[in-house]
Amino acid sequence: MNRFQELVALVQSFEKDFVKFYDKGNKSAGTRVRKAMNELKRKAQEIRKEIQEIKAKPDDASGTPTEN
Repeated sequence: MNRFQELVALVQSFEKDFVKFYDKGNKSAGTRVRKAMNELKRKAQEIRKEIQEIKAKPDDASGTPTEN
């Protein structure tokens, strides 16, 4: 699974809690949304770090970065 798909799956995994909090006013769902957003932040930082590492590597013969 590539990194973009991981992010999409992560966001979709907490969609129900967004609806419960914003549309229905469920405060417990708000707590879960905050926790999920923190997880999203950590994932984004991980991806940013990985991108920097890939960019710092010397190019291979084909000139394209490898995909994870």
